[in-house]
Amino acid sequence: MQMVHSRFNALLSACVLSLIATVAWSQPLTWLGTLPGYDRSSEAWGVSNNGVVVGRAYNAAGQYRAFRWTAAGGMQDLGTLGGINSGACAVSANGAVVVGLADTVSHWHAFRWTASSGRMDDLGHLGGNLSWAFAVSANGAVVVGEAADAGLQFRAFRWTAWGGMQNLGTLPGGNRSAARGVSADGAVVVGSALNAAGQWRAFRWQNGVMQDLGTLGGNWSVAYGVSADGSVVVGYSHNAAGQARAFRWQNGVMRDLGTLPGYVHSYAHDVSADGSVVVGAAHDGAGLNRAFRWTVSGGMEDLNTTYASWMTDGSVLWCAVAISPDGRYIVGWGYNVATNRTEAFLLDTQGTPPCTLDGDLNGDRVVDDADLLILLFNFGNRCP
Repeated sequence: MQMVHSRFNALLSACVLSLIATVAWSQPLTWLGTLPGYDRSSEAWGVSNNGVVVGRAYNAAGQYRAFRWTAAGGMQDLGTLGGINSGACAVSANGAVVVGLADTVSHWHAFRWTASSGRMDDLGHLGGNLSWAFAVSANGAVVVGEAADAGLQFRAFRWTAWGGMQNLGTLPGGNRSAARGVSADGAVVVGSALNAAGQWRAFRWQNGVMQDLGTLGGNWSVAYGVSADGSVVVGYSHNAAGQARAFRWQNGVMRDLGTLPGYVHSYAHDVSADGSVVVGAAHDGAGLNRAFRWTVSGGMEDLNTTYASWMTDGSVLWCAVAISPDGRYIVGWGYNVATNRTEAFLLDTQGTPPCTLDGDLNGDRVVDDADLLILLFNFGNRCP
């Protein structure tokens, strides 16, 4: 009988250890750290449907580099185009294609990196030897951004392997434009352009036509993201009071998404493929930022409040920059109290909130057989 009891205890202990490992592995909030050898900051700028994150981080030499992060491989330095610095701005839906900007020693050029080649390809420019890539279509085939022409006027561009870099022009009377987002099929491009009055306006480009999306009452607007079908555009605009407010544009109407309680400004940076979820940051006017998520049904919520149980006291999610097409993953940067630095984060919104300790399912701050029994008899409910 004693032997059976001992074997049962051993089995329980082994299972509890397995439970601890499982809970720790499935943490919904992941701080991505930085590249090896340099204890400085990192920022996440894009995320795929399978949780591949891209952005920039400092390396051991103090240079910031474009990175691609995966759960299996960690943070990978994507290199440069011959210079010392680079940054990744967006990733395809499957995580295999990364775009951004890199130093060529003398200039910055847009790049496109693929997992199949492991190489960063220079996308060129419009004659002015400067370019930056900011977004990529779902399949990785269409890249958009900003490039200088021969007269050093900056223009929004749309690049494809078969057509090269196309100048999208600007609004009537304006002399500058920049593309920031692209639809899933690459047919619709959004960004900002100067109008004849020298004011920046959010635009939506399709079939050679650049449409001014207007403002929320002020004289400034910028578009950053677009839904998969190109029908929903998000960004920020000044209102009549001069405050910056996140907007969601659809069917010719620009809607003010408001801001978080106690905050003055808000900025929308990205939108899910179906156009229903918007992410960004609220700003209080004095340097304090909070990452937000906005939904059609629930309005604007502070991610720090919604996911407070997932965070260590003192850590803050400052800015949500991108959301995966399916709406599951949110990335950006914040303050990680454990490392005392600005750091890229990956938030899995389908994760399960942790308990007081990893594996502590009954909240008694001890991981023991009782926690395993809760798991066995409560059908996976991790917290009471």
